[in-house]
Amino acid sequence: MPAHIKAALLPVSLQIPVSGGRLALGTWQGIYVMEHRRAPHRRQVVAHLA
Repeated sequence: MPAHIKAALLPVSLQIPVSGGRLALGTWQGIYVMEHRRAPHRRQVVAHLA
């Protein structure tokens, strides 16, 4: 049950605008990658630019 709640509240993909080769984020915006695990785990982050 907790995994279903987390999946419903937190996105698994994200679209970020890029302008001039830089992230087009506002002054107070940022990107946070988080994972709900008790033990460390190796993960790869993949960027798809189209």
